[in-house]
Amino acid sequence: MSQSLFDAFFQGRARAFLLRSITAALDEDGPDLTSKALFVSGELLAAEIVAKERLIIAGLPILPLVLDVLGNACDNDFRVRLEANDGDVARPGQRLALIEGPAAPLLKAERVMLNFLCHLSGIASLTRRYVDALGESPTRLLDTRKTTPGLRHAEKYAVRVGGALNHRLDLSEMLMLKDTHLDRAGSIREAVATLRKAYSPCPPVIVECRTPDEVREAVAAGADQVLLDNMDPQTISTALAVTPPGVRTEISGGVSLDNIGVLGGLGADFISVGRLTHSAPASDISMRVVRESKQERYR
Repeated sequence: MSQSLFDAFFQGRARAFLLRSITAALDEDGPDLTSKALFVSGELLAAEIVAKERLIIAGLPILPLVLDVLGNACDNDFRVRLEANDGDVARPGQRLALIEGPAAPLLKAERVMLNFLCHLSGIASLTRRYVDALGESPTRLLDTRKTTPGLRHAEKYAVRVGGALNHRLDLSEMLMLKDTHLDRAGSIREAVATLRKAYSPCPPVIVECRTPDEVREAVAAGADQVLLDNMDPQTISTALAVTPPGVRTEISGGVSLDNIGVLGGLGADFISVGRLTHSAPASDISMRVVRESKQERYR
């Protein structure tokens, strides 16, 4: 996978969120007093980013963005050579990038760069495991809005790198009716009708259903998609049987690597998994210094 997905994904609002999160991460670390005291001004370092386990790379293009943000704040120049692409399978010991720049600022940026890269690669790696577990099923894997505050766009990008699709990015992209909304409206039919009346054009309407009867009601009300919430396989099959073509179906709740293969064989359009973003373990990636030279300028 080339940088094209990264560039296409991080435009407009998504890029603004990413840059804000980078700036916030650098700000919350404060000044690196240790490195500032031990390295003289003008001292340069070269460091490499190395994978320490097998993983799916995600977030590598964020490294130069972190250094750009830091460089603009500190008037320092860095040189970054990315030696892999997001979506690649990295092997243990593989060098992913080489970075050269002023020693103290580079060391200040180290943990911020690694935090992004390890976290997003962990999400992509876990997502790939779920995609592989689905096998040849035409059912597509989705993420959810269960994301780290401030990092939703970055985390959903990592899901894409791992091979899954994104569910709605925010509350306005699709309108999801949950039990609280349905209780307020009095019925699924009334809730859907209220949304259709309130917005023109109306975003797609999803109804969260707990039983096949609720699916029938949602279909009759004109829902665009039904979410089959925490249903067992037999109940899911019944719910799918009463859903006509043209109404999208989504299985959600209780999905694991152990049962996603079975669920994928039931015929739903989508399976959504919150664990992709809220519980993915960080990948093991490190930065190590490979060269240092005092009082030098790049030639």
